[in-house]
Amino acid sequence: MARTGSGDLLCRQNVKLDSFLKRNSERRVYDRIRAYEPCVVISETVDKVYMHVVMSDERVYLTEYPPRTLTAAFSFRRVRDIELVNDLPDFLSGKDRDVCQHIRITYVTVKPAVRGRDWLRRNKGDGLPTSRRSSHCPTVAPLTLAGYPAQRSPIEREPDELHVLAPSRSASCPNPESLGLVRVQRRVGSVLSRLWGRDGVGEGEEREAELHLYAVSQTSRLYLHLQSAWNSAIIRSTLLMDPLYRRRCSTWSDSSPGKRLPAVSLDRTAHLLAQLSSELLQNGISVESLYMLLQELRTAAQRDVALRRLFWRSSELCVFLVQTLEETLHSRHSVYTADQLLLSTLIVQTLAIMFRETEVEQARLNLLSAKKGALASRMLLALMVDPDLCRLQDVLDEYLDAACSLLFELLLLGHEASRSSSAGNFLSVGWILRVLQPHPHMMAFVGHSARQVVLVLSDPEDSFLSPAQSVLLFQRCRLLVACLQHSTTLAHYLRSHYREEFRYSVKLSCAEEKLPSHYPISQPTLRLVEQILSLQR
Repeated sequence: MARTGSGDLLCRQNVKLDSFLKRNSERRVYDRIRAYEPCVVISETVDKVYMHVVMSDERVYLTEYPPRTLTAAFSFRRVRDIELVNDLPDFLSGKDRDVCQHIRITYVTVKPAVRGRDWLRRNKGDGLPTSRRSSHCPTVAPLTLAGYPAQRSPIEREPDELHVLAPSRSASCPNPESLGLVRVQRRVGSVLSRLWGRDGVGEGEEREAELHLYAVSQTSRLYLHLQSAWNSAIIRSTLLMDPLYRRRCSTWSDSSPGKRLPAVSLDRTAHLLAQLSSELLQNGISVESLYMLLQELRTAAQRDVALRRLFWRSSELCVFLVQTLEETLHSRHSVYTADQLLLSTLIVQTLAIMFRETEVEQARLNLLSAKKGALASRMLLALMVDPDLCRLQDVLDEYLDAACSLLFELLLLGHEASRSSSAGNFLSVGWILRVLQPHPHMMAFVGHSARQVVLVLSDPEDSFLSPAQSVLLFQRCRLLVACLQHSTTLAHYLRSHYREEFRYSVKLSCAEEKLPSHYPISQPTLRLVEQILSLQR
């Protein structure tokens, strides 16, 4: 069920909007809605209109206030950047202006520019046009949000509380108060052709576009949800470019149009998860049976986001996986065996998958933050191994790759907590690194990640990175940026041991050559590499 964006992860639902979404979207879309929140929207065709932003795992939709139509604004896999803009919008007044969060989304669209109300006709479009105002549309008079009672959240505001000052406008530019609020059937073929031609953008040509969202709430979580969904989407869509990964997932996606499996009911998914859990938790289970059952759980979790969300609603299975990882890797003080590393890799891969697209699950936060983060601490410390301890280097490298992916997911959780106003959400990036820092293998683990980034980006071979290699590079870069920004000790370690390697061996030009431009994850990765080079100075 969708969640609103004010304050806590689980909030009171907007019954009217939720009912509208359920009626007007396919089940596969409705089931993957993460959040919705009202805000002021500005694009090329929508100018300061109070709307609902509806976010799924794959796309952002816009709908009027109150809802009448549901329109796809953009797909996360086409996003270039999502950033908070530090400004005070002149069209807001009073406390709304002071607490407003301005979010700018830059994305790639192949849609030609459309003006007026026509964007509402494109229910299946990938993107809205840019926010750059056309010379044919003069600037509108400022929009003023009336003061709202302090005890009411933005989701409770009535439409008549949003006052738009009537501007003087030319006949060729419709009133912004009506943009997006009335669905109008009109003949647009030749008219739109002329408009598109005037912009000089032909069908199928790519261009950057912007969408500006103004969340008028100090407790808004819209930016966090957008960032998290974007990370998940670019990872998923990049990995789905690998045919083997796509076959293993065997699920419908944007990258495989027309390939849809019959929907599995939530009750059926819950039954399957309960059955798997029962078999995994039975006493005296053999290592071989444990491995086979975990493979089944991992595959099922890759295919079904509902199973991943259900996973967090009972603590037993997560606690079991963490405990098994502890016993497998840290109960002996000897060199790891291949069986230990293979089982540990499977456990860590399964846990990492369970984190994806489950940010809106309050049960996840409750479980990981219970008893001052006891389970999260155990999970973090269980991950750490000595990268140089084992002679089975190939098997150990596979484990280290999986461990980096899980740590990346935990750091995403930490970034959300860092921006959260909830006093109970203490699992910040700083907290995570403070838990890990005393571990005897933490420095070596971070050093291994740094060496792998240097190795990949200084390799003279011109071969492209595979989708999986690109995702892993992105995750390792996020880890290094977190260490450089949030831990004085780890930042000093990286600068003293790897500054020269990054300075002389890592070149952005080489990274650009190795990261195919059609990978959704390439541009975000290049920005991270540039950030690391800057922070290493």
